[in-house]
Amino acid sequence: MVIDYSWIDNTFYLLQKNKKASCIMNDFLIQHKKTIFLFILVCLFGINYTIVLNGLDNNLFGIVFSILLFLIGGRKTSFNMNYPLLGLIFLLEFVSYRLHIKSLHFLSLSLFVCFIYYCFTQKFSFIAFICIILFSSLFNTFFDYLTVEIKQTLCYGVYLTLKDFITITKIEGVNFYINNAKITIDTACMGLSMFKTGLLAGAFLLTIEERKQEKYFTIKQILLFCFLLILLNIVSNYFRIITLILFNCTEENILHHTIGLLCFVFYQIVPMLFLVRFFKPKKEAIKNDKTKKFSLFPITIAILIVFVTSLEIKKQQDYKLLTNISSDYNISKGVWVNTEVFKIVTPEKLIYIKTPAHNPLICWTGNGYKVIESKVIKKNNEEICFVRMEKNNTQYFSYWWYECDTKKYTSLIEVLFVKLFYNKSIRLVNETSKTPL
Repeated sequence: MVIDYSWIDNTFYLLQKNKKASCIMNDFLIQHKKTIFLFILVCLFGINYTIVLNGLDNNLFGIVFSILLFLIGGRKTSFNMNYPLLGLIFLLEFVSYRLHIKSLHFLSLSLFVCFIYYCFTQKFSFIAFICIILFSSLFNTFFDYLTVEIKQTLCYGVYLTLKDFITITKIEGVNFYINNAKITIDTACMGLSMFKTGLLAGAFLLTIEERKQEKYFTIKQILLFCFLLILLNIVSNYFRIITLILFNCTEENILHHTIGLLCFVFYQIVPMLFLVRFFKPKKEAIKNDKTKKFSLFPITIAILIVFVTSLEIKKQQDYKLLTNISSDYNISKGVWVNTEVFKIVTPEKLIYIKTPAHNPLICWTGNGYKVIESKVIKKNNEEICFVRMEKNNTQYFSYWWYECDTKKYTSLIEVLFVKLFYNKSIRLVNETSKTPL
């Protein structure tokens, strides 16, 4: 009996051939990895071009400058940032995937660019990383939601300061009544643009100091400096409001903008230039040129996460705004403003039914209404938000809440968690009239 062992030779030959092909493929990937990943990056940005264009339109200078700062100020670090960055991208994309929040997806794309750069160079800049977060639409949204509270707190602080020096009849939110005249502090006086500009200038100064000393700031030093800049911004806006009231110059004109710039220079830039002298970099730069081995696994996972989320977020979403809506609302008389807003006009009140992304405070102030008072009240044993506002010397009373399964909420974060984990539809109901409801 003759046994044929030729199959063993064939198997060995195939294994050797596959191994050789695998080696050729690996060599090809290693040699052209930069070109390949650059092509993948361009494709991902092409898929998300509308989101990218919208994000750049909102903060073009800040985002571009932050990424350039990341490239210029990046340093080799002994701390492995692969998995912290991958974890942050996964978290942002998970929330974006579930809630279809395009601003979070854009922030994730920005961090993905930094992640690609780090994977190839092993360089990272904590200063630029903070700037990218601050110039994201996420931070803008966070600031917008707090604008009314910030304005009212600052204005009340100004009132306590000036009441013993000038005659202030009363204060209502952001309205000062002085000598039978009403002075209103607008949203621009909160200085969000000045706040960002100050932080960007601070980041630039820290980066220059690092390159000059050839050492690097610790994370604690960077966070402490940012905290001091935030305090300086509050002080700047505080004195800006005081000066505008004393000069009775709350309308936008040359003097109004000049006062804003002077306060920014004297209460933010000058103190910042003084403070930076006391912040000296402590960490020595890594001298050796030994770079960590390029790891394909985390970057591949990041690409898959971003790609899957990009496809999901492009889908048309059914918000189910009118599903199980209360019979108190006659939806037959309503009209769709767009896919996210439904409007009902009655002789007594104006009703909007929207997605949670549409904050009434932002919408009303954006349409020229000035918020006088904002608070949470109880109606029918349920907490709802109340806003008293004014336009063309006419007062309006607006009530709004988030609604899920007929239960009312006043916290956006709370309803977003409900949607995130239970995937339930959420709507925002806003009722406005000229008389208290």
